[in-house]
Amino acid sequence: MRITRSDASLPQVERGTPITVSIDGQSVVAYAGETVAAVLLAQGRRTFRQTARTGAGRGLFCGIGICYDCLVTVDGMPNVRACLTPVAAGAVIETGTKVGHE
Repeated sequence: MRITRSDASLPQVERGTPITVSIDGQSVVAYAGETVAAVLLAQGRRTFRQTARTGAGRGLFCGIGICYDCLVTVDGMPNVRACLTPVAAGAVIETGTKVGHE
């Protein structure tokens, strides 16, 4: 059986306060309490970075900070794990950076 958004048995999802962040130079709405990874996924981003050696795309994999596939740059700090980092109002998030963790 496929679950639809109108399924009355599902709990209502409550989101935090709307805030504005920048993703690769584009202003987007995020919600307080979400991780950077959640914001990127909500924006349709599946690739967060490319590997330095091969340029292969990487994104959210483990979701618990072990694999380092979701590394992004946040407020100028490189190699931030998007799955563990809470989003903050005014944050500048950069994806697509080639990093050495493969």
